[in-house]
Amino acid sequence: MSASTAALPQPAGSAGIAANAGLVRVGAPALLGVVLLAIWQLICTTFAVPEYLVPSPLRIAQTLAEDWVLLSSALMTTLKVTFLAFALAMVLGVAAAFLFVQSRIVEISLFPYAVILQVTPIVAIAPLIIIWVKDPLPAMVICATIVALFPIISNTILGLRSVNPGLMNLFRLNRATRWQTLARLRVPSALPYFFGGLRISSGLALIGAVVAEFVAGTGGTASGLAYQILQSGFQLNIPRLFAALFLITLTGIVLFTAMASLSKWALRWHESEMN
Repeated sequence: MSASTAALPQPAGSAGIAANAGLVRVGAPALLGVVLLAIWQLICTTFAVPEYLVPSPLRIAQTLAEDWVLLSSALMTTLKVTFLAFALAMVLGVAAAFLFVQSRIVEISLFPYAVILQVTPIVAIAPLIIIWVKDPLPAMVICATIVALFPIISNTILGLRSVNPGLMNLFRLNRATRWQTLARLRVPSALPYFFGGLRISSGLALIGAVVAEFVAGTGGTASGLAYQILQSGFQLNIPRLFAALFLITLTGIVLFTAMASLSKWALRWHESEMN
């Protein structure tokens, strides 16, 4: 590309089009959510639906404000388990993927066990983990890590394997070492897949934390949002139950959005994030 071509100005309306696209991407779901909440509130008000069956959005918001101290404390506990599990899954998943990609024999030997961890219902093994690990926090982190681990392993392996054959032949012709090939070719090629795995894994870490809290909470050993949901159900405090559920849902949305933003920032040079 010549200097004169590179210096050509961008179309005047391109920035406006991008801004409008971003506004639509955020505004359309938000508008739909407001409409659905308004319909929900209208139905509850019109038909006088008892709050012990389905509370109205305004009642949920009121409960969220009244019980904020309790619910925010429970949220911090759930976030602690989620972030620890997500970080541990990321480290273990990347390390396992790097190990698997070095040898087909290693991958063939160990990958089925990663699949077994993925397909085994966490609700079936969580009670055993909580019994074996005396401290509730590490036990819940282990449960959530098991749930969040597989997407990072599978996506990273797929990315490390998805290398342009022409570039691979070029590295071989230049007698690149295995480490040079990994660091300069395989890792850059795997980054889009890796960040895709992070988007999935972040939500699964939250799900794993909630499931672990449900199991641990039955013994009164946890105080996260899932435990508050259990207690609210026992006490028929349905507005608090919905408020805790709203915080879990909001946390999942924030985690996914954060991972998507991180991916867009880290891969701004990649064609997958240029549009």
